[in-house]
Amino acid sequence: MIYTEEFVESRARVEATRTQRLHEEPRRFEADEKRKLLREFHPDYSRKDFTVLQVGPNKGDKVPHELADLLQGRSRVLDRVICLEQIRYDTDVLVIGGGGAGAAAAIEARKQGASVFLVTKLRLGDSNTGMAEGGIQAADKDGDSPAIHYLDALGGGHFKNDPELLEQLVLHGPEAIQWLDRLGVMFDKEPDGMMITTHGGGTSRRRMHACADYSGAEIMRVLRDEVEDENIQIMPYSPAVELLLDENGSAAGAVIYDFDTEEYAVVRAKSVIIATGGSGRLHYQGFPTSNHYGSTADGLVLAYRAGVPLIYAEAVQYHPTGAAYPPQIYGALVTEKVRSLGAMLVNKDGAAFLHPLETRDVVAAAIIRECTARKKGVYALHGPALWLDTPMVNLLHGEGTMERSLPAMIRMYRKFGIDIRKEPILIYPTLHYQNGGICIDTDSATKIPGLYAAGEDVGGIHGTNRLMGNSLLDIIVFGRIAGNRAAIYSRTARPGRLTLEHVRRFEQERAAVGIDSVLLSPKLLPNYTHGRGLEG
Repeated sequence: MIYTEEFVESRARVEATRTQRLHEEPRRFEADEKRKLLREFHPDYSRKDFTVLQVGPNKGDKVPHELADLLQGRSRVLDRVICLEQIRYDTDVLVIGGGGAGAAAAIEARKQGASVFLVTKLRLGDSNTGMAEGGIQAADKDGDSPAIHYLDALGGGHFKNDPELLEQLVLHGPEAIQWLDRLGVMFDKEPDGMMITTHGGGTSRRRMHACADYSGAEIMRVLRDEVEDENIQIMPYSPAVELLLDENGSAAGAVIYDFDTEEYAVVRAKSVIIATGGSGRLHYQGFPTSNHYGSTADGLVLAYRAGVPLIYAEAVQYHPTGAAYPPQIYGALVTEKVRSLGAMLVNKDGAAFLHPLETRDVVAAAIIRECTARKKGVYALHGPALWLDTPMVNLLHGEGTMERSLPAMIRMYRKFGIDIRKEPILIYPTLHYQNGGICIDTDSATKIPGLYAAGEDVGGIHGTNRLMGNSLLDIIVFGRIAGNRAAIYSRTARPGRLTLEHVRRFEQERAAVGIDSVLLSPKLLPNYTHGRGLEG
């Protein structure tokens, strides 16, 4: 790589201060300091990058501009002739989304004896789940408990978590780990079989279970195999573009779009599960993202247009350590596990400016402050960045630690001639997680009978800030719950006449307040071609 003189000089200062920092632990911020820091520097607190919704169940709430455009956008089916009597597929349970939550839901629904039809925008497993690195939390060790896990997550979520959803998450955590272990997930274990657990930001106990630093990929590998073993019907490259309700207002299927044939088709179902994932590819406020290519908030749009309210849709998680250099991996995730193993965040002068395991929103805000207000960043082509001193890991824990715990990180940087065992790396916050989303109850049910939701498109579980490892946990816990409840519901459900009347009503509501945008939603795919058409 080609480095500027400033870059080389700053890296030398990081290396020169490393020995001293090995014997120091930066202090943690006081509560008042955190609140002030977030208010002044976290993107969620911006006053200019949000829109107040004019239509829909969250009318009057603010959300990011990019999300508002889609929530209030024009349905793709309005300009199409969709014959609802021509039913292409018929099933008990329709699962929309092929990531971790969708797969877990499909598996559980099938085990309940339901016929399951899974539609996914890309391929089964193409999702944020497969890109998760750090691990999955669960309180299953001596000295820990679901109650302690609950308190950690409650504090991390700024005490805004839905208490019943959070209780469901932590109580089912140990069971989720056991379920994954039985399916064949290769968790890190001691020679005697005991699972290895580590800290994450905001945790008071070591409860992070990992598979090196490719935890999500390993979990998705096993879930994908299990879905295929259960002979669940899968329709890839076929995103849902609209929910179908029946004449009684219950969920009754969806309209899907086939990317290959460019045709629309009707799927009738007795129950529907939305599990479409997050929104990082909307690039809120111009930030890069660690998200999968298909993360465009589709589930939020489908549910919202059908009348399901959202909770905390304005709350987005900016992972503090996205790769800032080299440019080929700009925005890619640098797992929090690197910091949990001892790597420090330091500025251009080699000074550590915060404890590396503060909660993610606090760390992200502190990095932004250091780079903007304090002018202590290093220019990294796309903008300012700070150092993550990765060589500290092996110095603290012995040679070979990074090779065992962070093999994927080592490989990612090695391709660009950077050995993270020997030299620090540059980072900056990256869009990582949709904290808010669809309102559900403890059965993963929405306000619409027969409509369930699970995974990153759900809100309330994590409050307005999620702790590391709780997302992989929630896709398993609530994915399984959604699949189970949807299958049971489908046993007695008798869908009536299919209708898109809710779509027409929403369009009338748009017209009534003067929204004449022709932007089609859901977005389906990000468009990086400046209008040359990737959006389906």
